Amino acid sequence: MNWQEFLENRNRFFWFLHIGGWVGFAFVHYLGSLLHDLRDLFTWVTLLSAYAGAIFSYPLRYVYRRAWNMTPLKIALVVIVSSYISGLLWQVVKNISYWEIYKHGWRPDFWLYYTQSSLWSFYIMLSWSGLYFVIKYYQMLQTEKQKVLSANNMANQAQLKMLRYQLNPHFLFNTLNAISTLVLIDENKNANAMVTKLSDFLRYSLDMDTMKKVTLAQEIKALQLYLDIEKVRFEDRLRIEFEIQKNCQNALVPSLLFQPLVENAIKYAIAVKENGGTISLKVSRFANDLLLELSDDGPGAKIVKGELARENGVGLANTRERLATLYDKNYSMVISDNVPSGVKINIRIPFQQEQ
Repeated sequence: MNWQEFLENRNRFFWFLHIGGWVGFAFVHYLGSLLHDLRDLFTWVTLLSAYAGAIFSYPLRYVYRRAWNMTPLKIALVVIVSSYISGLLWQVVKNISYWEIYKHGWRPDFWLYYTQSSLWSFYIMLSWSGLYFVIKYYQMLQTEKQKVLSANNMANQAQLKMLRYQLNPHFLFNTLNAISTLVLIDENKNANAMVTKLSDFLRYSLDMDTMKKVTLAQEIKALQLYLDIEKVRFEDRLRIEFEIQKNCQNALVPSLLFQPLVENAIKYAIAVKENGGTISLKVSRFANDLLLELSDDGPGAKIVKGELARENGVGLANTRERLATLYDKNYSMVISDNVPSGVKINIRIPFQQEQ
């Protein structure tokens, strides 16, 4: 059992602190007896005192459990009264053991002498109560923190699923529309080829865990499947250039990160030009960051405050939301004009690798 599991078991953790605290109390008093040159018999008095303290403080746990949901004023009253009663009973036992054991049976004539110094015992029990509530509140806050983290994680997972489900129909609609067009113009061979590539791409998508990051090599493989589908339509009009550093092959990236960006580039840069165009993908590492650059040499677009003025679909917005969900604020996505023409998208994410 590791330390975290031990702390999460509240009953076991209570007994560890309870027994450990009173053992420490006995040890401190024993060291004090050595400083005052007291007889060895005082050791038994100290042990009995610590044992009695553990016995009388233990019921406070159940008293405070019942008072837990009371108002703060009532809880304070319960703590003070309970601590004084348990402290008083503890002091009586301590005095009896002191007079009967250490003083060899001699005791004062008046029985109220057995309650002397009860205020000091009350302070000890009050300290025990304070520690109990501090630890209890700390455990409660930790539990609530775990619940919040779990809820946030579930919300992030749900958001990623929503974004992914939004992406797939969008891609399928465009691809099926292209296949339909090929069939209408009697390009059955190309239509069959596109259906085959689409099948491979969807199989790849279903086999991958959409909630986890994939290596860059896997993402490039998925991107190549998508480009093979588009090449059936555009043939030589669609040209691709990859420039990827070797030390980035195992870097982790969100699955299907490039597909919606390339889809936008094909729609607005390649399809509108008679001779087609080139889409370039560059991946490099700088310090602890992974740098991704996707560009085209199309006619370009109007960029307003880092956003495409024509962007009204799910491509860029979807990508930005996924990055924000996965990396919080530790990412950047910048859209700018490519030189000499076209649009360039630069993405920076933390460089991570599979463990």
